Order: sequence, then structure tokens, then C-alpha cells
Amino acid sequence: MLKDDFETFCKEIRLQNQDNMEISAGEIAKKLNKEYYGLEKDNTSHLYIVGSVGRGTAIDGASDLDILFDLPSEVYDRFDKYSSNGQSSLLQEVKEVLKSRYPKTDIRGDGQVVVIDFTGYTVELVPGFKQADDSFKYPDTHDGGSWKITKPLEEQKECGSCNSSSNGVYYDFCHMVRSWKNKKGFLFGGLLIDTLVYNHFSNNDNFSDKGYNDYLDILKSLFAYLKGLNPEQSYWFAVGSNQHVMNSGQGAFVDEAQKAYEVLAEVGDNRINDVLIDLFGNEFPKQITKAEECASLRYDSQSNMSQTEQFIEDMFPVDIRYRLSIDCKVTQNGFRTYTLRTFLNKYGTKLPINKHLEFYINSDDYPNGSDIYWKVRNVGAEAIRRNQIRGQINRTNRTSQIENTSFSGPHFVECYIIKNGVCIARDRIEVPIE
Repeated sequence: MLKDDFETFCKEIRLQNQDNMEISAGEIAKKLNKEYYGLEKDNTSHLYIVGSVGRGTAIDGASDLDILFDLPSEVYDRFDKYSSNGQSSLLQEVKEVLKSRYPKTDIRGDGQVVVIDFTGYTVELVPGFKQADDSFKYPDTHDGGSWKITKPLEEQKECGSCNSSSNGVYYDFCHMVRSWKNKKGFLFGGLLIDTLVYNHFSNNDNFSDKGYNDYLDILKSLFAYLKGLNPEQSYWFAVGSNQHVMNSGQGAFVDEAQKAYEVLAEVGDNRINDVLIDLFGNEFPKQITKAEECASLRYDSQSNMSQTEQFIEDMFPVDIRYRLSIDCKVTQNGFRTYTLRTFLNKYGTKLPINKHLEFYINSDDYPNGSDIYWKVRNVGAEAIRRNQIRGQINRTNRTSQIENTSFSGPHFVECYIIKNGVCIARDRIEVPIE
């Protein structure tokens, strides 16, 4: 039943490695407690796990752990006296303290945080100073340096309150939205996700009388809400703190929500699982009918075609944090070169055979040192007949991938950016060939 599938999915995507993250955070706290407070082997005092993990809304595969360490007030006084950018000097001092604990780990000061790259996730440490109202003053190195205020404890408190009022439904939908953005490959900041889901829940009595039976209806209503927002709005007021949470993904979620809402509005009950798998990935259970089971058995016993398709979710944790856009140059001797999208708009819905295709990354903001993977998937009866469905995911570290149109079918190409063992960006382009 769909109710059971939602329950299975929501349990599957919950954060699995929080214990390991907390151990790392504790080791960092132990080092800073010794340095700044003279405390030996204290791995809990002055430490606050914040961000999505602290709010309870992170999902399995999350690649960032945000922590805040409360430093003594005299440290603030010391750096506040600097004539220029004491904030940068504070970050550098904390970085050097941690370097003595992790001499072989990449640690750097970056704007407002000290970044520590562990395998599988990155710790972003904010050195802060707790205020009387439970807010924190923290350094911002931009524009000559300044002190800013953040209120993560208020955000955590309000998220927890909403989750309690909704009997756990709020966290499930914060998790599902993260899974959706990871599958589709667009930017959607964690605090903005939690804020907008919170706003929708607040307008619907927190769905306090709902359960897994109602998740499809709640999902449709959430997409309807998201698609109606202004993609050009620069910020929203964050859940709990009412501080500005910026629209860092340039409103990409609005268009994606429109597409998701339309497909959910049109799909029949017999295909709903397939649509949800397309939205959320293979973690959502596939519903297989008896007829499909029999057909699958006959296919396996009669076909020599190797099942070669790979899925990035099976190879790496996926946590989309950067933009990636790929396109394709279409050429043939004696003809003008077009991009794939321009060619399809000009000449029809499908590419003819004997075209030379150069897929390339045309927009990105991913970090240096990342690995680049490509996947080419051939679909359709002709691909099966030729035993050329492909679908392997290969690390090439090249920004382009060369192919040719050889036979008909609804093919596609995907590109993935991998950093520290995590897929941090992805994009896909359809390649229909007649």
C-alpha cells in the first residue's frame, strides 16, 4: 500500500551517520575547550550542533555538519580591538588550533566559518560568543570584517515544536523535500526548506490529525504552495529566528515544484510509485504487480542483455550544494552547429542519426579539486536489441563527453560532481533520437 511505502521511504532517508558526526564534533570541542578554557577531555561544553543536523531535518547522505563553539568573552574583546579585520584573525587562530589536532586534514578559514574536510562530510565551525538572549555573535570577514548575530537555538526550538505538533510529519516532509532537490539536482538551502515547509504547515494546523495515509495529499498541497511563491523574492524570514534566509538557489525550487505538482495531479494510482521514484529516487519503494513479476522473470531467462545501468545514489551520498548545468553541441559535416536544445526547437522533437554530439559543462560553481563523472544511458527496443543500454557511471574528470547518434530511442546523459566522496552537483539532459 502507498501508506506503507511512504513510511518505509521516510525511515530510509533519515540521517544514519549522526553518531559519527557527533564524535567528530566532540573531538573538535575537546581541543577548543583545552585551548580556550583550560578544560581537559571535555568534549561537550560550549559546543552546539546547529544547521540541519541540529534542527533534526538533515537526511542520510548529508555532507555538512554545522557546529558553533562558544568562546570566552575575553577572546571577543581581544579581536574586537584590532584596527582592521580582527574577524579574519580570529578565524585564522581557531584554524591553527585545530591544525595541531588534525595536521593532515584540509582546514581553512572561509568567510564566516572554519571549514574542516573529513571523508564523507565537511564540518563548518562557527567560532561564536553567546549573548544573554541565547543568540550568538560571530565573525564575518567580508568588507573589512564585522560581527553578525545568529539565532540557531530559536530555529531549533520552533522546528521541534512544529514537529511535535504534527506528530512527526513536519520532519518527514523536510526530509522529503531534501530528497527531492538531491534527485532533481537543484539548489535549495536547508534553512529555507525548513522555513517554507514550516510556513505551509502553520497555515494548515500543522497537519496535526494526519498520518501516512495522507502523505500524498500533503505532498500535493506542499508543491502547490511552493509553485505559487515568487522565484525572484530575495529572502524569507527564517523559522523561529525571523532572520533573513536568502534565496540562494535563485528560486529554482518554484519551477521544479510546478513540474512536480503537474505530474502528481495527472498520474493514476497504478503509476504513482513510478512518479514518486522519479521525484525522490530509488529509495522510494517500487510497486511491482504480479504481471510485472512474471514478465521480469521471462525477460531475465530469455535475454542475454547485461544490466549495466548504475545509479549515483548507490555509489556516493548525494547532497546537492552547487549548481551544475550541461548542454550539448550537435554537428554534422556540411551543417551548422547547434546546441541540442536549439536544434530540437528549430527542427523538431528528435535528433536524426549520424550526428556528432559534444556534451559539456556550461555553468558551474563547484569547488576546485572535484571529480567529474558522466553517465550515458540508451533506452528503447533498439538499445535492447543491440545490447547497448549502457548506463555505467564513469569518472573522466573531463568537462565534456563525446558521443554520436547511432540508433533511435529516448536516451539521456547525466553529469555528476564528486567532492570528498559526496555528490555535490548533478544535471541531466534528454537526447531523443529518431
